Amino acid sequence: MRLHRNLVFAVVDCLQLIFNKGEYADKQLHKTLKLDKRWGSRDRGFIAETVYDIVRWQRLYAEIGDAHQPYKQEDLFRMFAVWATLKGIKLPQWSQFHNTPTRRIKGRFDELSKIRKFKASIPDWLDELGLKELGNLWEEEIYAQNETAPVVLRANRLLTNRDQLIKSLSDENIYAQPVKALKDAVKLTERADVFKTDTFKKGWFEVQDSSSQMVTELLDPNPGMRVIDACAGAGGKSLHIASLMQNKGQIISLDIYKKKLVELKRRARRAKAFNIETRHIENNKVIKKLHNSADAVLIDAPCSGLGVLRRNPDAKWKLKPEFLDKVQKTQQELLQAYSKMLKSNGILVYATCSILPSENTQQIQTFLNSESGQNFKLIKDQSILTHKTGQDGFYMAKLLNNVSST
Repeated sequence: MRLHRNLVFAVVDCLQLIFNKGEYADKQLHKTLKLDKRWGSRDRGFIAETVYDIVRWQRLYAEIGDAHQPYKQEDLFRMFAVWATLKGIKLPQWSQFHNTPTRRIKGRFDELSKIRKFKASIPDWLDELGLKELGNLWEEEIYAQNETAPVVLRANRLLTNRDQLIKSLSDENIYAQPVKALKDAVKLTERADVFKTDTFKKGWFEVQDSSSQMVTELLDPNPGMRVIDACAGAGGKSLHIASLMQNKGQIISLDIYKKKLVELKRRARRAKAFNIETRHIENNKVIKKLHNSADAVLIDAPCSGLGVLRRNPDAKWKLKPEFLDKVQKTQQELLQAYSKMLKSNGILVYATCSILPSENTQQIQTFLNSESGQNFKLIKDQSILTHKTGQDGFYMAKLLNNVSST
């Protein structure tokens, strides 16, 4: 493989903004890929894959390359040299790569691979927390979170079905296969830019991992119901709910971020989902007006995101212990407040893309032991670990309201 100077410099410049300026990897990469219109799909693919690889393995590569934050340009080139050497790519005779100790890189890699925090490339505090919460499961799980995630799509039942979706993608030279145990999920056989396809433009699918689809299926919304998606964000699950409800009934999608709801509306128009109403949570009055009104409520709670690190590798560097404390407090507050929107005998589903029991089973137990949760009964819950399933790490719990009346 021959390295091209403009592509390597694009990678290094992008990393500088991610590591030193705190930019989010996906957003910065999106900007970087627009810098040169001459770049083809292979060039853009190289930049994207290399940036994500080095972000993912930042601690390991920095340790091997003796790079220290804030990273100077020469530090980032050393980390790039580590990446290239471990990939078996010959370094060009550029001044930035003079005297790169190839043998030493491989030797240090072998040494550090015996230590989990380097092999998994994670902060000390996160390694300690994961071990405390997950015990023997932690090591396999954090290694799985460093693997490349598959691309999973959800067929939009409002416009098509899974078989038609697979055929339509195939006509555009993108190949997918059904995901067992899920009615609408398909997995690509190899990565592709699905957003440029006519199939996407027609609204026939959304990109949505199997675990995320399982959350909506656990909610089991039916046509004619009134469903509240309480932390809707950009609306992935709201759109799935609309699909399952066949556009019949009402979905109220709530969020504290107005911009996300604007994006939800745009996506809903493309998907031809017409029974979604968005409401911006400006204050507690928005929630109080909805008390005792919903047949089902979904709380897709804010969380650490530790179950989706393979999709968002920079999250492990941005995440701090104090944020975990704050978000766990928020999770319980949402359960306490948003559960009041349910009618008698309504269904509540609580979900996170975290693998930590402190964000999941412990939150549900705390809620059930509280005054607000005394009339709720846990029907089912499920913890999904990536190393066991190949899916995103998730937790979901289904609860029934007003057990005392049954």
